[in-house]
Amino acid sequence: VQLVESGGGLVQAGGSLRLSCAASGFPFDDYAIGWFRQAPGKEREGVSAIVTSDGDTIYADSIKGRFTISSDNAQNTVYLQMNNLRPEDTAVYYCAASEELLLSFEEYEYNYWGQGTQVTVDS
Repeated sequence: VQLVESGGGLVQAGGSLRLSCAASGFPFDDYAIGWFRQAPGKEREGVSAIVTSDGDTIYADSIKGRFTISSDNAQNTVYLQMNNLRPEDTAVYYCAASEELLLSFEEYEYNYWGQGTQVTVDS
């Protein structure tokens, strides 16, 4: 099982990035995929999640209207389009897979985790 995040980097405030989460080793269509982030000195928090089989999504209030999650089931990849980035979005972003098929930000419901990708938003 492998989840590999990519697409992080340094961006100016107001800019955009698209994160990718490439999955392998498990039945992608039978899982929910979530994005989490952890800023320095803070606990990890849920950002967004998608049920890949039907496209249902959830978003944290802090990023609603700015971030969009989507999945390409043919490529076993979930994306997080991040627009209008703010300095407070600076964090390591992780993707995770949950076999519960529930839209949740509870970390214990996620079975597999990626290594993370750094996003830095410069003011």
